[in-house]
Amino acid sequence: MVNETKRIGPSESRGRDPDGGFRWSVERRLAFIEERLFWLGETNRADLVRQFGVSLGQASADIARYLALAPQGLAYDKSAKRYVAGDDFKPVLSPPDANRLLGELQLVERGILPADETTLGTTPSFAATPLPERTIDAFVLRLVLRAIRAGAALDTFYQSMSRPEAVRRTIEPHALAHDGFRWHARAFDRESGAFRDFVLGRLSKPRLAGQARARPEDDVDWRTFITLQIAPHPGLTPAQAKAIAIDYGIRGRSAALKVRRALLFYALRRLGLDVAPESRRPNEQHIVLLNRADIEAATVSRSET
Repeated sequence: MVNETKRIGPSESRGRDPDGGFRWSVERRLAFIEERLFWLGETNRADLVRQFGVSLGQASADIARYLALAPQGLAYDKSAKRYVAGDDFKPVLSPPDANRLLGELQLVERGILPADETTLGTTPSFAATPLPERTIDAFVLRLVLRAIRAGAALDTFYQSMSRPEAVRRTIEPHALAHDGFRWHARAFDRESGAFRDFVLGRLSKPRLAGQARARPEDDVDWRTFITLQIAPHPGLTPAQAKAIAIDYGIRGRSAALKVRRALLFYALRRLGLDVAPESRRPNEQHIVLLNRADIEAATVSRSET
């Protein structure tokens, strides 16, 4: 039970929108309170002051608003002057999201998000395996995004793997794609007359070049989805298979992964499914593709240039 709490009265409704909901700024602070209670097990007014720069009075009002939502499993620790969440604490605003929290840690590790700007305003000690720094020119990306929005073509230089020097290409981007390591512009290539993937980091000196000629809906490989049926490698021991099933979210005998056909090559490579399962030992291969014949029939040639 929550001790020493105060219910919100009519005079304390100034944090609400006309439709009765909380303003966005208030919602952020209430979510912060709940996240800290769930993940860290405690919070107080000072946390809000430090994170949002609000006054102690505003922080008290925010905590009162949250308590008025009647969350279960909260108690007030008088000596520590903090609200403490018990094992039976139940979030009332939204379900807790482990992927978001861990995703923020990745952003912090890469230097994209400061630790004090994360959902909790703090992070545990953590580390990640290093990845090569893949620099993308912000001005290049801005023009790619502009071309996508406007349905325009780009005249640009592109460093392909087949030519020693960057050459001028005219492309018509309509989407962005990530292969697990790099960002691409999915675009119609006027040189080849086909939709292809262009690594963003290899583009340089782009400029708008009139309206696009191809239609995004004509990119059949982008619009078509393929389902990968994966399962633990049959050569694993029962214990190993159980662990791999947990790792890959496999419930029952198999799991289904949906992927655009344009990204099928990258998905198979990242999952280690681009080779026959017998080419690696089971404890290295981990998973197998149950519908390999169907996937091989649907596989398109690699469209990155």
